[in-house]
Amino acid sequence: MPNCLRTPRQCGRYWGFDMPHDIGFVDNSSMLAHYAMLETIRDFAAANGWTVLRYNTAPANRELILKGVGYTGEEEIFVGFRTYQDASADYYNLVAAAFTGYVPGNTFDAQPGAMLSGVPAHNNRIDYWLTLNPQRIAIAMKVGTPVYECCYVGKFLPYARPSQYPYPVIAAGMLNGIPATRFSDTAHSAPFKGARANMRMRFNSGAWLQPSCWPWGNDHVAGANSQMRDTAGNYSLQPVILYLSGVGIFGELDGVRHVSGFNNAVENTLTVEGVDWLVVQDVSRTGFNDYFALRLDS
Repeated sequence: MPNCLRTPRQCGRYWGFDMPHDIGFVDNSSMLAHYAMLETIRDFAAANGWTVLRYNTAPANRELILKGVGYTGEEEIFVGFRTYQDASADYYNLVAAAFTGYVPGNTFDAQPGAMLSGVPAHNNRIDYWLTLNPQRIAIAMKVGTPVYECCYVGKFLPYARPSQYPYPVIAAGMLNGIPATRFSDTAHSAPFKGARANMRMRFNSGAWLQPSCWPWGNDHVAGANSQMRDTAGNYSLQPVILYLSGVGIFGELDGVRHVSGFNNAVENTLTVEGVDWLVVQDVSRTGFNDYFALRLDS
C-alpha cells in the first residue's frame, strides 16, 4: 500500500499485539529533564507490560531496570536506563543498556552481561518519541540546539529459530560506552548507520559483536554518492538488517527502517499500511542517508 507524508498521528495495530507509543516532552519544572525522562520511561513501560525490577532515585546516577516477556509472553528480556551527568561540563545524559539477567545485589553496571551505551540528553526541555512492544524499547529525543538522539534496547528479529538463537538482544545508543559527551558534540552518530561501536549485538557465544547494518553498509544503496528517493511522495522503508561480512546475516531491527532524506524532513510522519512511522535525523545531519524511520507502535 502506498505511504505518504502527513501530520496527524493515528493509532493502529501490528501483528495482533497492543504496542503503544508516547509523544510528549519533559522539562525541569519538577526535576532535571533527563531525570524526568527516566521517570517517563519507567511509567510508560510499567503501564504497558514491562516489569520494573529496579527504580532507584537516591543516587545522582538514577537507575531503572526492566524485564520484558517478548512476543511469546514467556521470555525474560532485561534492559535498563540510567543517568549520568556533570554540571561543570554541562552534560546530562542517559545510558541505554541490555543485560543477560538480573541480580538485585549488583550495581547497574555490574548486572550480568551488561552492555552500555550513552545517549546525550539535557537538563532542560526534552521532546521525546517513546515506543515499545513486548520485546524492545526504542526512543528518539530532541534536545538542545536542537539535535536528535536515539536508542534501542531489547531483542531484534532474528533470521533463526529460538533454539538456534535464543537471546538476540541489542544495546544501541549514541556513544561507545559512557563517555563525558555533550549533545553539542559533532562526532557522535546514530547507531544504525553502518558498523558502529555504539551498536552491539549479543551472540550465542556470549560476546557482544559489532554488526554492520544494511542498507547503510552498502555504498550502492546508501553511500555518499547514491541514495534512494520517494516516488510521487511515497517513500520506501528499507529494513535495517544486521550482518557481519564473512560470518552471516543475523536478522533485522524491530520497528526501525532506513528512509531517504530526499525531499523529506525530521519529524515527518509516514503511513505504511495503516502504521505510522516517525522520520528521525542523525543528530544535526541532513544528508540523504542521515535519516531513519521509527515505528510508532500502537
